[in-house]
Amino acid sequence: MTDLRDAVAGWRPEAAGTSEVIGPWPTEAFSGLLDLPGPAARLREPLPLLWHWFHFLEPIPQAALGEDGHPAEGRFLPPIPDRRRMIAGGRLEVRAPILIGDRIDRRSELAEVAVKEGRSGQMAFVTVRHEYRRGAELLLTEHQDVVYRSQPAGEHRPLAAPVAADEPPHDWKIGTPTGPRLLFRFSALTYNTHRIHYDRPYVTGVEGYPGLVVHGPLLALLLLEIPRRHADRPVASFEYRLSSPVFSGATVLTHGRREDDGLALSGMVEGGARAITGRVTFAR
Repeated sequence: MTDLRDAVAGWRPEAAGTSEVIGPWPTEAFSGLLDLPGPAARLREPLPLLWHWFHFLEPIPQAALGEDGHPAEGRFLPPIPDRRRMIAGGRLEVRAPILIGDRIDRRSELAEVAVKEGRSGQMAFVTVRHEYRRGAELLLTEHQDVVYRSQPAGEHRPLAAPVAADEPPHDWKIGTPTGPRLLFRFSALTYNTHRIHYDRPYVTGVEGYPGLVVHGPLLALLLLEIPRRHADRPVASFEYRLSSPVFSGATVLTHGRREDDGLALSGMVEGGARAITGRVTFAR
């Protein structure tokens, strides 16, 4: 087994930049996925937080995809053999909203790479920092944490037995059923070809999961539906941490509880384990 410290030693990819006009269609499409009522998105309306994930998508050629459906190579993909990928969490700092119709510049860079020992062996934690600007104005700063491990095809993925959690105290709750159609549409919206979300023979036989995996970014977006629907103050920051996978067919319950300067957020499988926790702070 390759020592992941050796695999990522000296790996320091250069920063990258891109630009895009934020059109209304992805906002309308995700609203439809969540069965949200309301008129079509209009120019100069604020883009809900993290909905920029439906933009800045890379048109990866089919021939450039790896066996797992992800790009075989990429600027911020670590050079790890038998690479398996999981979303770990992230943080977002908000200075001003992105508006529909804006031309937004994004600059991305590697913020950190660290190899840690876990219950199932070595894991490489990669943090990528993104800055979003409208002209010279910095709007958002985002850190995305992704964990990678080596796992040969067909090897059983060690998963901790899910521990049922009680519903936390909350002021609001939203239930979202999941299933293959939801996963397919979210994969399409994010141009995500990772096979764990749609290819059951692959996800069970190669990556060792018991079923199709619900996207980690979708769970984070479901957390943000609490402040988007119920808060009356602008959000200054958001952080989230994924703790256990959710599998297709489960209903995800997201909860929000008021705190002095923000909201405590969590998401869990109905009748099962907690999958994600987060926190929002409000602008003063």
